[in-house]
Amino acid sequence: MMAERVMDSAPGPFAGVPRGRLEARVPLAGLTSWRVGGPADWLYQPADLDDLVAALRDHATHAPAMPVTFLGLGSNVLIRDGGIEGLVVHLSGVLNDRCHLDGDRLLLGAGLACAQAARFGAREGLVGAEFLAGIPGTVGGALRMNAGAWGGEIWPLVESVTTIDGRGNLHTRNPADYRIGYRSVHGPEGEWFTGCILQLAAGDSATGTRRIRELLRERADRQPLGLPSCGSVFRNPEGDHAARLIEAAGLKGLRRGSAEISSKHANFITHDGHARAADIEWLLRYARDVVQRQFGIRLKPEVRVLGRHAGANEESEGMA
Repeated sequence: MMAERVMDSAPGPFAGVPRGRLEARVPLAGLTSWRVGGPADWLYQPADLDDLVAALRDHATHAPAMPVTFLGLGSNVLIRDGGIEGLVVHLSGVLNDRCHLDGDRLLLGAGLACAQAARFGAREGLVGAEFLAGIPGTVGGALRMNAGAWGGEIWPLVESVTTIDGRGNLHTRNPADYRIGYRSVHGPEGEWFTGCILQLAAGDSATGTRRIRELLRERADRQPLGLPSCGSVFRNPEGDHAARLIEAAGLKGLRRGSAEISSKHANFITHDGHARAADIEWLLRYARDVVQRQFGIRLKPEVRVLGRHAGANEESEGMA
């Protein structure tokens, strides 16, 4: 990939020019599954892992105060209308290597789509990762939140992970270095996943491929896949389901601008292609608050809300 740099009046994130693509004031809506959100001050897509290492080392010495945000397929984030301050590192399309190691182990890059990881495992005759086909994100994003579907989660499969820190140093870490919970992962601060090794089980390729097809058919039947969304917006509380609570609160089909709490699946927020991020965030907050008032349960978001509000008149409360 050829380097491209659009100069801005503000200082850039690097002293030199990386081999990857670097642009200023890039709209991020097209890089997310919700199709909303303002621009990144700077957007950088590394050419490969070596380029990412060199770029972060450059950034650490040239612009250490500039915040860094990593973005994969953008399937589990809501980017506010004011965009994201600082440097956004976009990994979709890079760090997407995959390799069948000895026996039942897969080496996967953090930029690889989860659906591709599931299919690769099935083709290699390994089973246990079919559920990844239903997760609309990258392996790195799945590692960050312990993503799961249909009773499976990624971290029980992890043998080891590789990470990179803000100074471009690479690390190999084990699951013991992290505190893993339901849709939550806490580990060393200031590190981002670059890849992992999953340990699966020997199986039959045709069986794994057939199981993936079955799961995807079930997903299509239950979820509003034809409209922009981020997937499930809230975690399921213990012993219950967020969608049931939202529907029981009478919120299914509620609209704010062009955004809607889906009439097909109440734990989805969709829109017709013309929504603002502020409208989606309003529905997130409203659903959370109404469910808490009616049932005494405070729903916790799966989606990460990132960036700046577009105007001073917008509410500033976050979704923590």
